[in-house]
Amino acid sequence: MTTKYYRVGDHDFGISFVDPGNNEELIPSFRKFAVEAPSGPLLFTLTVDDSFRWKEAGREIGQFDNGNGRHGVYRRGDGSYCIEVSDVSGVLCCLMQASADFGQCTVALTGETWAQRNFGLNNAIMMAYAFASADSQTLLVHASVIRCQGRGYLMTAPSGTGKSTHTRLWYDNIPGCDLMNDDNPVVRVVGGEARIYGSPWSGKTPCYRNIQAPIGAFVRIQQRPSNSIRPLRPLEAFGVLLPAVSSMKWDERVYKGICDAISEVLRLCPVYELGCLPNAEAALLCHDTIAK
Repeated sequence: MTTKYYRVGDHDFGISFVDPGNNEELIPSFRKFAVEAPSGPLLFTLTVDDSFRWKEAGREIGQFDNGNGRHGVYRRGDGSYCIEVSDVSGVLCCLMQASADFGQCTVALTGETWAQRNFGLNNAIMMAYAFASADSQTLLVHASVIRCQGRGYLMTAPSGTGKSTHTRLWYDNIPGCDLMNDDNPVVRVVGGEARIYGSPWSGKTPCYRNIQAPIGAFVRIQQRPSNSIRPLRPLEAFGVLLPAVSSMKWDERVYKGICDAISEVLRLCPVYELGCLPNAEAALLCHDTIAK
């Protein structure tokens, strides 16, 4: 068995490969996050063992579509989880069993192609990370992040609304900008400061950068016939961020941890609503309002 260690958002975790045919080449987006050894306690360990099968899945929580695949989630009597990960075409790519706190996970890759196996393992690690860290003031956020003058600005919206388009407009029209992540960055509260970290999960854009920055602001993108921007009140802001964060509402530990972390982030960071067209004027209006 071979074990590799990774550090994402300053959390360390280990991935162990039992079968010689499985190795770190299955997850190339993690290369820049690899470390020789952990610097402290591991957030979680995940063992990849294709011979693994659970004896009983437990009670079905539901079948959830996350936009790029489908997860069947089951919970056992001891609080542990069994999860089936299928891709957009319905192919079962991974069977995952996780302890109640997601600290110990075992995965069997069931896909036949490299893409299916990559999809299964990548999604399993992402779930382990999001749910193991949920009570550590850590959030995995569905957002596109642009860095400008040393601060990260997170654009959130449902898929297809224009997050990536808007961050690209910042990059093209505002000097000194660079893309930190285009789909699933990590947000943490560390030492009383809200920070944004690049991650190995960046959707269709291969932006896997091991970088971090203090957060400047969150922006909710909405398509409108004209450009306008306004700050959100605390309750509005909470309602914007909660659905953008990977969560499990039926799990008390996870849900409470995430709600507490969002509340702390909102204490430290402003949230805006941007109604916009996909043009340079929208990016300039947003920048001039939130990046003062």
